[in-house]
Amino acid sequence: MTISSHLAELRKKHEVLSDKVEKGQRSPATDATQIAEWKRQKLRLKEEIGRLSASH
Repeated sequence: MTISSHLAELRKKHEVLSDKVEKGQRSPATDATQIAEWKRQKLRLKEEIGRLSASH
């Protein structure tokens, strides 16, 4: 897997998590701890994207 394709996959995962967070925040049935976990995952992905982009 090339760095470019890996970055594209990470960005796609980040977008999916963004959608989950947005929908979760609009739904009162979604657990706040689940939303917080999705946000942590998004942050880890963003940091990895930043590291790979800087070295690429």
